[in-house]
Parts: sequence; C-alpha cells; structure tokens
Amino acid sequence: MTVNMSKGQQISLTKSGGGELTVVRMGLGWKSVPRKGFLARMTAKEIDLDASAVLFADKQPADVVFFQHLTSDDGSVRHTGDNRVGGAGGDDESIVVDLQRVPVHVDQIVFTVNSFTGQTFEEVENAFCRLVDETNGQELARYTLTGGGRHTAQIMAKVVRAGSGWQMAAIGEPAQGRTFQDLMPSIASHL
Repeated sequence: MTVNMSKGQQISLTKSGGGELTVVRMGLGWKSVPRKGFLARMTAKEIDLDASAVLFADKQPADVVFFQHLTSDDGSVRHTGDNRVGGAGGDDESIVVDLQRVPVHVDQIVFTVNSFTGQTFEEVENAFCRLVDETNGQELARYTLTGGGRHTAQIMAKVVRAGSGWQMAAIGEPAQGRTFQDLMPSIASHL
C-alpha cells in the first residue's frame, strides 16, 4: 500500500508484515510540459532533471551519489544512470540504497532533484519522487511535485536513522541550482 506523502510528512520504513526494510529505491520521474502552437516541435527543449543522494554524518556531508559519481565510496548507495529527457512513464532515474550496508556514522541521506539544463519546474509536469521496497517492488511512499514554480531544484526527501531502523520524511522544498553542490545551503536547513 502506497502512502501519498505531503510536504513535511514522515513515515517509518518498515515492511508491511513487520520487520525492517533492507534495500530501498528512490525513483524520480518527470515529463516536459507539452508546448503548444505551430512551432511547438521545433522549439521543444529537453529537460534534464538529475537525482542525487547526499549522505550526512552528524550534519556534515560524508559522500554523494549523482550522475558523475554513481556509487558511494562504501558501495551502499548506487545511482542507476543519468536520463537526460524524462518521460519514460516510470522512474526516469533511480537511486538504490542498501540500508544495512550504509555505514553506521551516516545518519541521514537527503535526496535532491535539480534541472541541470537550467529550466524551471514551470516546464516540468508529472514529476514525482517515490520510495520502493527493492526486495519485492512494492511502492511504499510517493511524493508528487505540484504547482510548477520558478525554481530549478527541489530538496525532495530524506531518510533518517531512527533507532535500529530508518524513517522517510518528505521535504518538497523548492531551491535554486543546477547541481547538488548548488543546493548544499538549502539542504543544511533540513538536517
């Protein structure tokens, strides 16, 4: 059963039958807003949204996974590859997190989305972030980006250690930036 999350909502990451999740996938999907008019095809621009995961240890960045660094140094977090156009109908980019392998000093993983090509979210539709139990493919939570906006990035969600398990929190905070590095000041306020 999927939980449709709203901004700021938190959910515990446990299996529906009990027990802790072991491997989760954060999926990102989007489409370009269709252009209208006679010259629409000639003026259509591809929108390259990029998913990133920044690993934090005591509010300090410890590692990052993004299109130019596809696997965390310890191997626990893996980006499945860069999609430069979106619109695949499902997850256009994914980041897989092996929660049991995440080093004990890492206490938060923040997921971000940025428009590498610089277009604003006014030009994006049907954008979502979802969390999936990778062991069985069950969607656990979905956060839908609504309202477009003049921003070029979103601080989407984070997973946080909670005792022996993890919790997910939907953040949904608009930001400005073409890369995860540009977003670090915005991320800091959500740690």
